[in-house]
Amino acid sequence: MRTDSEIHVPVIVPAAGATLHGDLAVPEAALGIVLFAHGSGSSRRSPRNRYVAEHLRASGLATLLLDLLTEEEEAADFESGHLRFDVPFLAGRLLAAMRWTLGRSETARLPLGLFGASTGAAAALVAAAQAPEVVRAVVSRGGRPDLAGDALERVHAPTLLIVGDRDADVLALNRAAKKRLGGEVRLSVVSGASHLFEEPGTLAEVARLAAAWFRGHCGALWAPSGADLLDASVRGE
Repeated sequence: MRTDSEIHVPVIVPAAGATLHGDLAVPEAALGIVLFAHGSGSSRRSPRNRYVAEHLRASGLATLLLDLLTEEEEAADFESGHLRFDVPFLAGRLLAAMRWTLGRSETARLPLGLFGASTGAAAALVAAAQAPEVVRAVVSRGGRPDLAGDALERVHAPTLLIVGDRDADVLALNRAAKKRLGGEVRLSVVSGASHLFEEPGTLAEVARLAAAWFRGHCGALWAPSGADLLDASVRGE
C-alpha cells in the first residue's frame, strides 16, 4: 500500500537513442532499489511483477518497473518474437536503466538489485556479470538463466532462483544453471506452482522470498555514487 511519503512517478529512461517507459516508486528511508526485467511478451504492466513490486516496497525497497523495449519494438516483436530472446540486447537496456537510476538524487546511493522473470532473468544475470561492483543481488522468477550462457560463471551477486515444482522443464534448467553460477546461489522450489505462479498463495510466496533475499543483501550505503561505480565496473577498472 502506498503512503503519502512515497515517491511514485512515471519516468522515461534514455537508452542508446531509445526512450524507455517505467514506473519508479521510492518509499521513505528506502533500503535499496530493485529493477524489474520483464519476461518474453510481457511489460512493466505485468500484474505478477507489479504484485511483487508492491510487496518489496512494503518491505522498504524502492522499485523500478521498466519496459525494456520501445512501443515500436514491442509491436515488431509481437510479430517476430526476435527481440524478447535477444539477451545481450535486453541486458544492454537494463544496464542503461541502472545507470539512469543511479544518476538520480533520490536513488544514487541505494544498493541495487535485479528481479527478472522468464527471459528477463537471463538479461538480469548478464547485466550482473557486467557490473559486479554494482549489483548486490538477483532474483529470478520462473526464469531462463540458461539463456545467459557463459555469463553465468561471471555472476558473483547473490542469486535466488525461484521456480514452481510443477514447472518441470524450467526447474531442470534452473538446477543446471545453479551449478554454473559463480557466487552465492539458492534454488527455492515453490510447492504447487506452475510457470506463471497462478495457483493460490504461490505468488505471495515468491514475493516473500524475494523481499527477504533483497533485504538480506542490502548493506551499507555506497560512499561513491552508484553511477560512478557502474561506469568503472563496466570498463573493467
